[in-house]
Amino acid sequence: MSARRVVVTGMGAVTPLGAGHQRNWERMVAGESGVATIRRFPVETFDVKIAAEVYPLPRVPEDEITDELGIHSRFALVAGREAWADAGLDDARPDPERVGVFMGSGKGILQLDHLVPAAKEAMASGRFEYAGFLRRAMETLSAERRKQERYHQAGTHLGRAVGAAGPNWVTITACAAGNHAIGEAYCALRRGEADVILAGGTHSQIDPMSLSGYATLGALCDRNDEPEKASRPFDRKRSGFVLGEGSGVLVLEELSHALARKATIYAEVVGYGNTGDAYRVTDPHPEGIGAETAMRVALRNAGLEPGAIGYINAHGTSTHQNDAMEAQAIGRIFGPKGEAPPVSSIKSMIGHLIAAAGAVEAIACVHALRTGVLPPTINYENHDPECDQDFVPNQARETAVEYAMNNSFGFGGQNIVTVFRRFASE
Repeated sequence: MSARRVVVTGMGAVTPLGAGHQRNWERMVAGESGVATIRRFPVETFDVKIAAEVYPLPRVPEDEITDELGIHSRFALVAGREAWADAGLDDARPDPERVGVFMGSGKGILQLDHLVPAAKEAMASGRFEYAGFLRRAMETLSAERRKQERYHQAGTHLGRAVGAAGPNWVTITACAAGNHAIGEAYCALRRGEADVILAGGTHSQIDPMSLSGYATLGALCDRNDEPEKASRPFDRKRSGFVLGEGSGVLVLEELSHALARKATIYAEVVGYGNTGDAYRVTDPHPEGIGAETAMRVALRNAGLEPGAIGYINAHGTSTHQNDAMEAQAIGRIFGPKGEAPPVSSIKSMIGHLIAAAGAVEAIACVHALRTGVLPPTINYENHDPECDQDFVPNQARETAVEYAMNNSFGFGGQNIVTVFRRFASE
């Protein structure tokens, strides 16, 4: 028996550009930036003062607000409920035991209200004192509030909200987690383990501990005077990523199940590649060997030659090493600029959503297929010889494509690639 086909029938998003997948797409096509000075906690003494925040936080129904509802779970609930409604599943009422939730997640932050006094105390000396802040913050946390830090919480909240009693997975593969959840959901549906799966990612790390930690590693851009220009993937003057937050959720559904209920079908998932670098726990392979292999595996899984891909949504974090290795890996598979398909990074507009990044980027791929418009890489001003591809610089582009590839490469060398096809009624 041939493997079952998997389609996208609903989408939901919460990003620094706002709530709603359509609103996000319109603002991305317009090249708008969601990066600004941090408003959630005082940053006067931090070296990095900018991030891509979801501000204000989206609302959830009062009966879903509990002591265990962290910010990343809030994002997942809003995006997941939008995707569920977008797919028409409130009326369809699928068998709960055939509905799953696959969520990419990271270590969530708390509501932060009680952390602000601790941060102010730690900054009393005129500079942020990390050890003092950490000690004071941990003293204020009760065992109940620490539950908000657990990786599984977002998927649990979302499953309860929509009544999903089928398979439930959590992927915690860092920056690849959201795309990883989509890939594994695709496989589960093809195997017949469910008929419908809400798949995506959610994350929030915009807090004093994460900000100072990434800054200490030298991974963040500190262009505090021009935050909207800070994230500049593939640009020669890129200097680090911008921390973002949010959630993206797609409803993946077995094709015949979707057709039987006359669902709107956005796109089809046709390929998935999953590899590890086997290199270091904190760095990607400098030559992008694992990333290249994941793209090749995804193409093989989809039964496609490289020339079939019309658009690549890059991982494109705006760090020197990541962007160079990704561009070079793309070049080895697809050829040089002029031969390879257009490549763009929406992280230039929404920052790096970490575990949620790949899911929101999958939504951008689906929109690109449906509308025939490619989102731009904004802030691209200076050509880098190490990154010699067509990055759709600064303005969206009208280009009809049949297949789109979505790249996600995790902090420890986890490489996830998914491939989507424009769906036509059959």
